[in-house]
Amino acid sequence: MDDQTLSKRIRELAKAVTSEPPSVAVRLLEQLKEEKAPTEEQLRSTKAGVAIGKLRQNQNKDIARLASEIVSKWRKNVDAAKDAKKRKLEQSKSPTPKDSPAPPPSSYSTPYQGDPEKRHFKVDNVDIARTGNKARDGSIGVLYNGLAYRATESIEEVLQRAMEVEAAAFAVYKDTPEYRSKIRGLMTSLKRKDNPELGRRVLGGEITPEKFVVMTDDELASEAQRARDRELERENMLKAQVPMAQKSISDSLQCNKCKQKKVSYSQAQTRSADEPMTTFCECTVCGHRWK
Repeated sequence: MDDQTLSKRIRELAKAVTSEPPSVAVRLLEQLKEEKAPTEEQLRSTKAGVAIGKLRQNQNKDIARLASEIVSKWRKNVDAAKDAKKRKLEQSKSPTPKDSPAPPPSSYSTPYQGDPEKRHFKVDNVDIARTGNKARDGSIGVLYNGLAYRATESIEEVLQRAMEVEAAAFAVYKDTPEYRSKIRGLMTSLKRKDNPELGRRVLGGEITPEKFVVMTDDELASEAQRARDRELERENMLKAQVPMAQKSISDSLQCNKCKQKKVSYSQAQTRSADEPMTTFCECTVCGHRWK
């Protein structure tokens, strides 16, 4: 499958997801799954990996499942191609005897077999002593825990990305309180239950370590969280723009709870303009409210 065909498939799939019944997207994904996996160069030029990766969070379970299976298949194909290229290069430098056993497949292509939600560098038996600096090594462990949470990538792949992120953070912030605060903040964002896509984007390379360590809290948040924040901001602005109704005290209104006639009231137009205004009452003695 060439670049043009792959790009066309991705466009058709994007249209189906947004404007067609789920069955159409499922059919297109099944066809894509049966096709020969694209190369790493094709995935980069067409951005197909990013497009399919986003569908892993689709509300339709079949679409999400097929998208995950396709991403896994493509990733294994890319890893296998890298391993083959590496072995070929090593063999060209140092030929091995004909009867030598074939080198084992890279552990980078071996998915994690345990419970992804319980991953921790200690559980995975990861040696985090990589920099000779205890504080920085601890940061690698913290980042490993965040990246590994819910991930099925191999131990080596997660560790490598954790080391890259720590190195990028140290290059920007050096040994400062801001560095330590940033590491903790990144780990917290990675482990948010409503934002599983962040870790996948970092591990998958969509977000580079250099970009990851300078992202703002808003950029690190999930789309759902950003939508909630925007709605809350809109509500607060509306509240700030609505003038407080002037309250008056009346001795002609009686509280139906304590029977006192010390009642404050205000009126507001809560319905259409041709409807009578609503009177809001509050007893100044017992606090009972009614309208």
